[in-house]
Amino acid sequence: MLSKYIIYEMKNIVKTDQNNCLLLLEDGSMFSGKGYGKFGDTCGELCFNTSITGYQEILSDPSYFKQIINFTFPHIGIVGSNYIDYESEKIFASGCIINSEITLPSNFRSEMSFDKWLKKEGKICISKIDTRNLTKRIRDKGACNAMIHFPKKEFKSTTYLKNKLKSFPSMKSLDLATEVSTRNVYSFSISNKKIINPFKLKGKFIAVIDYGVKKNILKMIDFKGFQTIIFPVTFPLKDIIRLNPNGIFLSNGPGDPTATYLKYKKELDLLKDFKKPIFGICLGHQILSLIFGAKTEKMHHGHRGANHPIKNLKNTKVEITVQNHGFVVSKKRFPSNLRVTHLSLFDNTIAGLEVRNKPFFSVQYHPESSPGPKDSYYLFKKFKDLVNKYA
Repeated sequence: MLSKYIIYEMKNIVKTDQNNCLLLLEDGSMFSGKGYGKFGDTCGELCFNTSITGYQEILSDPSYFKQIINFTFPHIGIVGSNYIDYESEKIFASGCIINSEITLPSNFRSEMSFDKWLKKEGKICISKIDTRNLTKRIRDKGACNAMIHFPKKEFKSTTYLKNKLKSFPSMKSLDLATEVSTRNVYSFSISNKKIINPFKLKGKFIAVIDYGVKKNILKMIDFKGFQTIIFPVTFPLKDIIRLNPNGIFLSNGPGDPTATYLKYKKELDLLKDFKKPIFGICLGHQILSLIFGAKTEKMHHGHRGANHPIKNLKNTKVEITVQNHGFVVSKKRFPSNLRVTHLSLFDNTIAGLEVRNKPFFSVQYHPESSPGPKDSYYLFKKFKDLVNKYA
């Protein structure tokens, strides 16, 4: 059972203070729980995350856009929220599912309780759900769309809820990077963020293509002596190349990588002839592979958590990594101009690659995150060393 109640007919349940929120899955199953945050409805692709820390960073990661996160760790909200731990300007996830009821925060860094934070951000959470069994369901049956219904008064009809969920599109073939990308070109440093005119740039700089970039990534790219300039996904790549960046970073982001690549294919293919280093993470990794002839495919339920083992094929070391993706570079008809450098030890999927005879490389995981070990920080040093070499 996923909660105290499994509902098949709306007439079987009455809304109370402890039973005021519903979770509806694509197959028609409904589960009741206690709601937090803003009243209303939210839809998204249902996924699970196994991390035991970092819920604020997870919810504010733009890669979770249009997804509902089922947290396997039961005690979410215990350290509250604060301004520093945002990975972006707001919560991008559609909502979240947790096991235990939210308690008052107990942490010296807390500035706002989890419930107040959700209300401030206009997001919905449902608690009192058996999140571990829900995780098993996703693992066995695959990712699916879901809806959280948190009405201010009475529950809406079953027909209304099912029709609303049915109208929510599948993640496959959706370009979501364009929706979350910055609208302005800006410079970033750990102490400053400033909107700029890129055509007045002077000095060395790294061009970051923003598909949904996380703040921690930008902090790691903040090389001494180089400006970090973030460009919208809509900014013409031919103009970025004319500005002569010392390196290009392709960021993480949400949605189907093939959809984003095809939308900007003409511009992205210009990178084939770029002479300086390129580094990609997650969606950026997938887009780099697509540029050079690989394919991507949707995973059964994805990789999301802070405990994923990755094998580095170059030195045979194992890295414990943070991951968040529902698509992967396919091994089918893998092009000869690419070299696999990392593999997932969970399912042997491609987790890193290099472009042969080019200073281009990418990984499927998040080396900037630190769930305890800092096993993958060397990738930023590799990028920096390549930039210095070609600069």
